[in-house]
Amino acid sequence: MSFNQHWMQRDLNVLWHPCTQMKDHEQLPLIPIRRAEGVWLEDFDGNRYLDAISSWWSTLFGHCHPYINERIKQQLDQLEHVMLAGFSHQPVIELSERLVALSPEGLNRVFYADNGSSSIEVALKMSLHYWRNMGQAKKKRFATITQGYHGETVGTMSVSDIALYTQTYEALLFDCIKVDSPDCYYRDEDSSWEAHSRRMFEQMEATLAEHHHELAAVILEPLVQCAAGMRMYHPVYLRLLRDACDRYGVHLIVDEIAVGMGRTGTLFACNQAEITPDFMVLSKGLTSGYLPLAAVLTTDTVYEAFYDDYTKLNAFLHSHTYTGNPLACTAALASLELLTESTVLTDNQRLAQCLADSTSHLSEHPHVAEVRQTGMILAIELVQDKATKTPFDWRERRGLRIYEYSLSQGALIRPLGNVVYFMPPYTISPEQIQRLAEIATQGIDLATRS
Repeated sequence: MSFNQHWMQRDLNVLWHPCTQMKDHEQLPLIPIRRAEGVWLEDFDGNRYLDAISSWWSTLFGHCHPYINERIKQQLDQLEHVMLAGFSHQPVIELSERLVALSPEGLNRVFYADNGSSSIEVALKMSLHYWRNMGQAKKKRFATITQGYHGETVGTMSVSDIALYTQTYEALLFDCIKVDSPDCYYRDEDSSWEAHSRRMFEQMEATLAEHHHELAAVILEPLVQCAAGMRMYHPVYLRLLRDACDRYGVHLIVDEIAVGMGRTGTLFACNQAEITPDFMVLSKGLTSGYLPLAAVLTTDTVYEAFYDDYTKLNAFLHSHTYTGNPLACTAALASLELLTESTVLTDNQRLAQCLADSTSHLSEHPHVAEVRQTGMILAIELVQDKATKTPFDWRERRGLRIYEYSLSQGALIRPLGNVVYFMPPYTISPEQIQRLAEIATQGIDLATRS
């Protein structure tokens, strides 16, 4: 028995893995990782895998980055944890100051949670509670766009729209208004991304006009709907939405959990639309994948609606045990320093172009409907019929074939259904990108054979 097999068997005896049909592992080997460095993961048998997806979109600067490591080690000798109710500490103060300084103008208050789903719940609760405190308790519904994903807690599933994750739990979910996504994959052949996004906004405008009296907020992922298969749209949609939310008196919540921290080419996706939302939610890359942390940034206007005498019972009484954990905040500070005090964003422009160049040939592949890109996110949509964009039957699990092939070639490429995508660490090299493109091409050829 190999070292991998030893640890795999011990794992399968006791663990239940996320987002997994565990029976798959009767045929599909589970890979126990012993160590990691940079863009590489290494298993117990010494095999290495190039991490093309930043370990669920979070490890911005790769694994075991020496600067982030050292900062956490230093903090560990000072303070590992303290409750944030009635107490504070240096890392959480400095991180909050840094986020306020870097975020779109007007986001001056930061509230912390410890994961993406929880932070979305915070934003939803804050918005609803704000309107209650302002004497408008009827504003308690939410609107969103189809194909959205915001997490897997009950509240976040309610404002999401991917049946695979939500349909089973429908009885638990609250009612949400869903408007057709501006997803540019479905645009007319002669329509630009901008024109399509503008046209698709008409339905959102009509929804706000009809329901604004009962809507607390609109929530969406800006620019890229990641879990839906990296579906993308033009920033003009966000500009139109910000204007409409202002006109109709509805909050705007942007979920930047996956697309923030430089991933779309700017520090925040909102920057490309030059807007300030009422709530901006961050997680994943906030700590470069080191430790669980999430932040909800909001305005002084929202904050002041809760600032009152205790007896008025207007306080936001939401908490998590590990809110603002010092080690997590230190990791976030180190990650932000790497992101903003270097040439990373400029370097990423070159890497993004390398991603585009290395995969451009796939646009001509008979089973590729589209190769699309926003910053350091590139997606390749596989289809059965290119002319009609007829998808492969999901039960054929063609993406799984690519995943297995990529592992055999030393790469972690984990398609979303029939969408192959790259969301690599910012420390990847052009040569490594080219190798990933070669592996993906070979995997696509293999998986799309009849």
